[in-house]
Amino acid sequence: MAEIKDPENTIIMTLKDGDVTIELLPDVAPQHVARMKELARAGAYDNVCFHRVIDGFMAQTGDVANGNMEKDFNIGRAGTGGSDMPDVPAEFSKIPHARGSIGAARSQNPNSANSQFFINFKDNDFLNGQYTVYGQVTSGMEHVDAITRGEPPMNPDRMISVKVAADVQ
Repeated sequence: MAEIKDPENTIIMTLKDGDVTIELLPDVAPQHVARMKELARAGAYDNVCFHRVIDGFMAQTGDVANGNMEKDFNIGRAGTGGSDMPDVPAEFSKIPHARGSIGAARSQNPNSANSQFFINFKDNDFLNGQYTVYGQVTSGMEHVDAITRGEPPMNPDRMISVKVAADVQ
């Protein structure tokens, strides 16, 4: 596992093949980072599926309303919801959508991000300046690369657990 420099701004995401360490960027996108930590601390991301996984592009997850595979799960609805908290306004920056970066998923409205996010499989520069980047995978990208593909996948993978590193004993 990668060295954790700032446990309060690091996420440990457990996938079927192992842990993924994500360094959050509070100086770049403080509201998005705060939302991810709040949902992680509430356990809201646990058991949420990857509902849109496009080979050579990205893996999307985070629909805490409809994507929990342990609670009234319907893959057809996964990806259509968010949390019960208000949407987060865009926090665009010069940080590129590079391999392993975490981007805020949203509708056509730039200020509609809520709980969903995606992890880029490769550099996706065409997204720069259009979607908020608020984290970067620092270890475990091979586990992200192994997520089952599909829109939606027939048998989706899930985030088994998502924790803030400062809370992990």
